[in-house]
Amino acid sequence: MARQRRSRFDRIVTLTSDVGSAYAAQMKAAVIAGGVPPGQVVDLAHDLPAHGVPEAGFLLREMARNFPARSVHVAVVDPGVGGRRRPVAIATRSGPLLVGPDNGVLIPLAEALGLRSAHRIEPGRLARRPPVGTTFDGRDLFAPAAVFLARGGRAGALGPRMTPVSYSVPEALATRSGARGQVLHVDRFGNLITNIPSRWVETGVDCITLSSGRVRRRSVPWRTSYESLGPGTLGALGSSFGLVEVAVGEGRAADHLRARVGARVELAWRGVPTVRGAKAKSARPRKPR
Repeated sequence: MARQRRSRFDRIVTLTSDVGSAYAAQMKAAVIAGGVPPGQVVDLAHDLPAHGVPEAGFLLREMARNFPARSVHVAVVDPGVGGRRRPVAIATRSGPLLVGPDNGVLIPLAEALGLRSAHRIEPGRLARRPPVGTTFDGRDLFAPAAVFLARGGRAGALGPRMTPVSYSVPEALATRSGARGQVLHVDRFGNLITNIPSRWVETGVDCITLSSGRVRRRSVPWRTSYESLGPGTLGALGSSFGLVEVAVGEGRAADHLRARVGARVELAWRGVPTVRGAKAKSARPRKPR
């Protein structure tokens, strides 16, 4: 069994997954049963879209990048569980340690924190109960690895160095008139979070041209809040991620545009006439007369 440098649990352990509350409770129980105090186990999210590795990688980066240096982040979005994909522990230059499947889900966060080394987790190096089945590494392998690291164990003690699967969050492209990008995340309200930085939108703009999903070159308002957008109105604003968000006031932009993660988005704001004071077009379907 791998040797640990400390006997006390002095790291925060965070849990992120797509497994839902029932399975997440088993992961949390495994971490706490290992001795990590309940107050040091933080659930970030367990309702991520099933099997959505790229979307989960983006969200994990945004949720976990500002946690304390002494954190262990466990992410389980793992469509290849039980197969050939490798389990990995990653050490970062900023201090946090990452645990999960080697399918790319950890890499955006690792790169944001400064990826120092990646190690294949060898189950025989961990003190753990015999696994029940082969389909729940979140409980049977990643939780014990997180306990080991929370006690001060080194990622390198879990197994040999490896080169992890490469994945980076797609970057937007600036154009002469605006930007081209794609949808990174559809939130529970149906808002479309793009990869276009909201700081790119020039000051004073109050109208942009949007192309995405079933909408082609439609002029929509650029606003600063959902309230100023107005009920039923399709528009765009700067999201809490610092990225352009396409939204429908009190509605679902994803449904209206028939767009999902990966959908292309093109915005133009240079040369687009302002519509200040004009009534924005509603996204709500017209009622039959």
